[in-house]
Amino acid sequence: MVTRRADGRASPGPKDRPSGLTIPPPLAEQLLEHARSELPNEACGLLAGSLVEGTALAYHPARNSEASPLRYNVDPEDLVRIVFAIEEAGQDLVAIFHSHTRSPALPSATDRRTAQYPGVFYLLATLADSTAAPQRALRAWRIHGGQTFEVPLSIR
Repeated sequence: MVTRRADGRASPGPKDRPSGLTIPPPLAEQLLEHARSELPNEACGLLAGSLVEGTALAYHPARNSEASPLRYNVDPEDLVRIVFAIEEAGQDLVAIFHSHTRSPALPSATDRRTAQYPGVFYLLATLADSTAAPQRALRAWRIHGGQTFEVPLSIR
């Protein structure tokens, strides 16, 4: 059975999902710049591109409605605005991004419990070393049913 998006395009099913995520270097730098600018709080946002190809092409920063160094929640108004913009551009929601201010880029118990989008990637940044290059600071995950699965992240 093919699932359709609001715009009529097919959504990738489990067998069509890519095994890893690819992001261009300028986008990786943009993620870390946003994360650093939000210190001492966690930063968050959404990545758009092609979910079938596993490629993110654009980053949409969002407000963290928690305004917390320990947790994030994409501001509901930002979420709606960004998802509509992604669909209007004919792109897919590819990944949900957030930063960890002091801990590794591993999904926390809260991240696992609150993950609501099993079809997309979760991209995490650690700011434990604020000067780390994207290849060291970023990690990609799938989160489904409270379980986490690290996936390859390619920055090229």
